[in-house]
Amino acid sequence: MRRVAITGAGTINPLGHSVPATLEAMREGRCGIGPLEIRDVDRLAVRIGGQVRDFAAEAHFNRQQLALYDRFTQFTLIAAREAIAQAGLDFAGELAARSGVVLGTAGGGVGTWDENYRHVYEEGKNRVHPFVVPKLMNNAAASHVAMEYNLKGPSFTVSTACASSNHAMAQAFQMVRLGMSRVMVTGGSESMLCFGGVKAWEGLRVMSRDACRPFSANRNGMVQGEGAGVFVFEDMEHAQSRGAEILAEVAGFAMSSDAADIVMPSKQGAARAMAGALRDGGIDPATVGYINAHGTGTLANDKTECAAVADVFGAHADRLMISSTKSMHGHLIGGTGAVELLSCIMAVRDGVVAPTIGYEEPDPECALDVVPNAAREAEIEVALSNAFAFGGLNAVLALRHI
Repeated sequence: MRRVAITGAGTINPLGHSVPATLEAMREGRCGIGPLEIRDVDRLAVRIGGQVRDFAAEAHFNRQQLALYDRFTQFTLIAAREAIAQAGLDFAGELAARSGVVLGTAGGGVGTWDENYRHVYEEGKNRVHPFVVPKLMNNAAASHVAMEYNLKGPSFTVSTACASSNHAMAQAFQMVRLGMSRVMVTGGSESMLCFGGVKAWEGLRVMSRDACRPFSANRNGMVQGEGAGVFVFEDMEHAQSRGAEILAEVAGFAMSSDAADIVMPSKQGAARAMAGALRDGGIDPATVGYINAHGTGTLANDKTECAAVADVFGAHADRLMISSTKSMHGHLIGGTGAVELLSCIMAVRDGVVAPTIGYEEPDPECALDVVPNAAREAEIEVALSNAFAFGGLNAVLALRHI
């Protein structure tokens, strides 16, 4: 099997409109969560979120494009532009035919749904824009990236709730590793911060009204975010032959299903995914220095995830670092794994471990090194990125220093 390099990264999220800005915010432990600025916010019980601020779509896209691009697609194209520019690839000829795009999203064009439901049910309109369906469909972002960059190989969208991006990146990794594709553009995006999107999540009663405090004893729920993360996964030999900068190596992955409950997490399912990623990559557990946790800030997830880490790593669990960057950017739902992979790249490439901010009180059921409140410098050989979704769908990626 072929080795797989990451040669490009791009993002737009509540912490920054680029990778350098995002990593700087992570290093400084900044919080991108604040009061929501959306229509009818006064009708919501939850009024905070990780919004992408100071974003003007008109500065990036023309009127014809905006008629086709939901906000989640806009975020994806901006992140893809940064990632592909960094990779320095021009997709033409055979390379175009052997390159594709796999992206994750849970909801797709939620803002478009919300807006057009208002038109029909609230305002009584009998017609909607003819491009509503192409704008809201979950595969819109993947299709527009493929068209923009001439990616003619395997292209599709994965939708597995909060694990969507990790599942998408796992599929992209496998395609490059098996020689099916030479390059894959992959990651994910989400934009659910509209009235309907937040109101739906309120119904689950897992949302915090004040802050996201993963692993802290006084945590009281998750906070929604929005944004995108996109990466270029490339055949290692191909990347090296053209002198590309390699950010990290994708070393292994695994997926599992709890097959137990639609919303409650399972320690066994999470443990199988982490152990499987180590096994797939031939990774000695003792070489893992950092885990970017799913770490939602809910009572159930955090203690279950810590128990799973303890089961997989045994005595080494006390020596590795585990943090949740959701404390800074919120939970990007289907896009969350993509933005969080940036913290794993920062750990293995730059030797900086992102913190879990908002940590206030130790929880005996989360008694691991959660890197509270301040980033830490450390040499990290291997990092894991965890994603555990509603529906009991788990996906874990392993990155290695190169």
